[in-house]
Amino acid sequence: MLAIIGGLAAAAFWTVTTLCSSRSSRIIGPLSVLAWVMIVGLVVTAPAAAIEGVPNNLHGSVLAWLVLSGVCNVGGLLLAYEALRIGKIGLASPIISTEGAIAAIIAVVAGEALGLPRGLMLALIVAGIVAVAAGSAGEEAPGQHDVKAALCAGAAALSFGLGMYSTGRVSKEVSLVWAVLPPRVIGVVAVAVPLIVTRRLRLTRRAAALVVGSGLGEVGGYFAYAFGARHGIAVAAVIGSQFAVLSAIVAYFLFHEKLGRLRIAGVVLTAIGVAALSALQA
Repeated sequence: MLAIIGGLAAAAFWTVTTLCSSRSSRIIGPLSVLAWVMIVGLVVTAPAAAIEGVPNNLHGSVLAWLVLSGVCNVGGLLLAYEALRIGKIGLASPIISTEGAIAAIIAVVAGEALGLPRGLMLALIVAGIVAVAAGSAGEEAPGQHDVKAALCAGAAALSFGLGMYSTGRVSKEVSLVWAVLPPRVIGVVAVAVPLIVTRRLRLTRRAAALVVGSGLGEVGGYFAYAFGARHGIAVAAVIGSQFAVLSAIVAYFLFHEKLGRLRIAGVVLTAIGVAALSALQA
């Protein structure tokens, strides 16, 4: 049950990140948004990590999993932003939203016990998430770079999936703050610092609150996911990827965006899957 709770909390935090970044990227551009999200995340996590001190087992496989989680998270964000920049949202979003399923598959292949009933419920939830993410496809004009966008989205999903599994795996070996720290460090070094040096890091007063919200939501989401993953990587990863569903629902009420029949069906499928999975876990 704790895996579900952690996943739901992660989905809620990542919904905040998604909504804030979708607005701020239109103001200052996706690369600057990513840089500020990582800077805010590092400001939040670095002091806590420093107070706690370096883990005694920070070497060998533990260090490798931490680095892999950081590289995959940052790489996934860059690929996802590129896919959404050059292609249709209705094409890229459903592919990217399979990240939780990919992490779950990796966990099962690696030996995590799941069982047929829970596996079926997770598959139902994934189907609902993809349906919600695909709901806007019919509203968009044909894209000129759909193949490239699909490839970037697929690479982003794989990167996110591997990153989520890596975070979940290492969360059992180190504290939560050290489990979520690597992406912030790598993101600042690889993205923010080069933008600062070349004077291309942008920020406006209008975007400032949005990037802070994105950064806090990203960190909060990873804390919640890492907590849930300690009790089941597959379940926490799939439930956490529900931010696509929650974002669509919140956008409907806040920004009056259309839901459409496909998105509504996806929301219903996801709700049924989560309810049934909760009953099985209980």
